[in-house]
Amino acid sequence: MSAVADQPVIPPDAPTKDTLGAYASRWWTGVKAGDLGSLPIILGLVIIAIVFQTANSNFLTAGNFVNLIVQSAAYALVAMGIVFILLLGEIDLSVGYVSGVAGVLVALLLNPDKSVPPTFVAVILALLAGLAIGTLHGLIISKIGIPSFVVTLAGLLGWNGVVLLLIGSRGTVILQNDFLVGLANNFMSDGLAWILVIAVTALYAGLHAMKIRTRAKANLPTEPMLLIIIRVAFLLVVLAIVVAVANQDRGVPWVGVIVAALFVFWTFVLQRTKFGRHIYAVGGNAEAARRAGINVDRIKIACFALCSLMAAVGGLVLASRLRSVDTNSGGGSILLYSIAAAVIGGTSLFGGRGHMKSAILGALVIGSIDNGLGLLGLSSGTKFVVTAGVLLLAVTVDSLATRGRASSGRA
Repeated sequence: MSAVADQPVIPPDAPTKDTLGAYASRWWTGVKAGDLGSLPIILGLVIIAIVFQTANSNFLTAGNFVNLIVQSAAYALVAMGIVFILLLGEIDLSVGYVSGVAGVLVALLLNPDKSVPPTFVAVILALLAGLAIGTLHGLIISKIGIPSFVVTLAGLLGWNGVVLLLIGSRGTVILQNDFLVGLANNFMSDGLAWILVIAVTALYAGLHAMKIRTRAKANLPTEPMLLIIIRVAFLLVVLAIVVAVANQDRGVPWVGVIVAALFVFWTFVLQRTKFGRHIYAVGGNAEAARRAGINVDRIKIACFALCSLMAAVGGLVLASRLRSVDTNSGGGSILLYSIAAAVIGGTSLFGGRGHMKSAILGALVIGSIDNGLGLLGLSSGTKFVVTAGVLLLAVTVDSLATRGRASSGRA
């Protein structure tokens, strides 16, 4: 009998399964070709933690960890919206004052000196205002053809004026609504936090199981079971550490749960929906996307609307954290830090490459730098200089990685 005849016969429609070694090999090949993923930002976070903990032993305490979550939340939320825009290869400079408009609007609507609408009505109106602003920007950019830089720069000036007009002569408006104040200042009980950890881990494992079953039925390759177990175990360990540390202080902030929920939702939208695939297609090559039948204008309008909507959510959280709004709402560092967070986290400025996790990782970097330098008693000027250096470094890494991918044919 021949050697060929001795080999087992594998049905042509049998599902295949990659090995863990094959996954690791492909990952390493991608890294060498310039597809670095989240590796630089994770290394950066480790370095930042070591440097600031060495300089001030309070940096890695439970209390400061909880502070970091709360302080980074607004930047992360606004940065999530920025990711949509950067994936298109566009920019939105108005998100700072759009967040200010939302914060001021809800504060004025819930001012107890006047007739106060239900809280949920005020919140919805503020979010709708952000959605309407972004839709307006998107219509001007896509239908008239004015560059996004010009439109949103005009928006930066115009919505700053709207904030000033809304505040008027009041100066500062103190938030007195319990729900709004509690957004960034309330914390989960210890037991509820642990229940949430178990529920989230179980849901994550269940989704992987469903994915394996679906792909197996379709005779598609499935991931190694060991890789899935590692992912689930990693998530469990990370969540357990976060909860254990936070519970040593005030507990897990509810705003952290809000950020996590929106992160999961928008990640699903980008990775698992036709709308998300169209965003990547438009960002990669708008003309090719148009010829493929994608409504490019509609995608742009939707992305700018979502960006301003997330800016409004961030504005509510920022107002909650500060417990007030004033004529400077939406100004200061919110715009700069939010855009920097998305870029530092790994979203390419050249469009078509990036993930929603960029907003989270970048916000953690920005928040850690701001928090750490604050613990050292350094000035705002020093914070801006250091953040600028980190941003420039991140863009340099992205440019070099893009060049490496192009030279290896992976771009």
